[in-house]
Amino acid sequence: MNIHEYQAKALLRDHGAPVSDGRAVLRAEEAKMAAGALEGPIWVVKAQIHAGGRGKGHFAEGDAGAGGGVRLARSVEEAEAEVKRMLGRTLVTRQTGPAGKQVNRIYIEDGSDIARELYLALLVDRASSRVSFVASTEGGMDIEEVAATTPERIVSFAVDPATGYQGFHGRRIAFALGLEGRQVKQCVALMGALYRLFVAKDMEMLEINPLIVTPGGELKCLDAKMGFDSNALYRHPDILALRDETEEDPKELAASQHDLNYIALDGEIGCMVNGAGLAMATMDIIKLYGSEPANFLDVGGGATKEKVTEAFKIITSDPNVKGILINIFGGIMRCDIIAEGVVEAVTEVGLEVPLVVRLEGTNVEKGKEIIEASGLNVIAADDLSDAAEKIVKAVNG
Repeated sequence: MNIHEYQAKALLRDHGAPVSDGRAVLRAEEAKMAAGALEGPIWVVKAQIHAGGRGKGHFAEGDAGAGGGVRLARSVEEAEAEVKRMLGRTLVTRQTGPAGKQVNRIYIEDGSDIARELYLALLVDRASSRVSFVASTEGGMDIEEVAATTPERIVSFAVDPATGYQGFHGRRIAFALGLEGRQVKQCVALMGALYRLFVAKDMEMLEINPLIVTPGGELKCLDAKMGFDSNALYRHPDILALRDETEEDPKELAASQHDLNYIALDGEIGCMVNGAGLAMATMDIIKLYGSEPANFLDVGGGATKEKVTEAFKIITSDPNVKGILINIFGGIMRCDIIAEGVVEAVTEVGLEVPLVVRLEGTNVEKGKEIIEASGLNVIAADDLSDAAEKIVKAVNG
């Protein structure tokens, strides 16, 4: 789960990290009061969406004024005007894709003088199963671009969970970033605060880009992105309360409400599979036969008929789907349960695209009998390769 910048900065502030003072605005009439509560003389007006590249983005509507999703204002009135220009408009960035995201929240904060821009992140390193620091002197840039062009400017290392964060970790980052004097001490304290926050809140990613050095030699977190492990949110009701469902894909949101593992993709063949590994294999073989999957969908090992029905509804709600492949290996999951769910879903929703079903495992014959007796226009497949070939062929006419 991701949260907005202003929410991330509130968490940073509560845990002792240096951030600018700011106010969140959800309605245009709140803008003047929010800006007036800050010192100025420069105000930064930031669109709040769950995507990076806001400053380099553009608004789809022509009446949003010039500039991207991060703008400077030199008076309270100018800050108010910028809020009114951006709020409710669609911001398009490199990460949102051409559809963009509607800006429903604005963050106004005091401007900061910048002497240097640095990059800092903490993330879960899947290879080592440890929390890793990533730091670079190239702040304000996409870390992917830095990695591609000047990888020597990136320092990365994992923290041994047996010892946790230690002062030498912070000093290593400070020296890599070229910090001097009291900045080193600041860096050691800041890295410790960020590490403790990361672990305490079960984060997956914490990115500060840029981490700045002010002309006075102080460190400050100028931007912040946070992502949390969704499987651990039951332990953090305070974090769950920060969830903004308007930022999530409606299909993914509906799937989460029915305990389905669903991720929307850009392809044309909808997939319903039980088991993450089998789902990945299904997606791969669809690509092998020349098409693209429209989603990742794992109904789980203990799915009920109702969950299968909801999964089918979610797939068919995607206008990009031109065919559906159901690939079930019945272990814990019984094939007859899947078949009953498919029949119920098709009866309720209707079927306007080709449907290929491959069932194998527990109660497979009973599952096939249920589908055959339903009279549905379903294409049966004997194995995964046969299923992929048939659905791609059906979609391509």
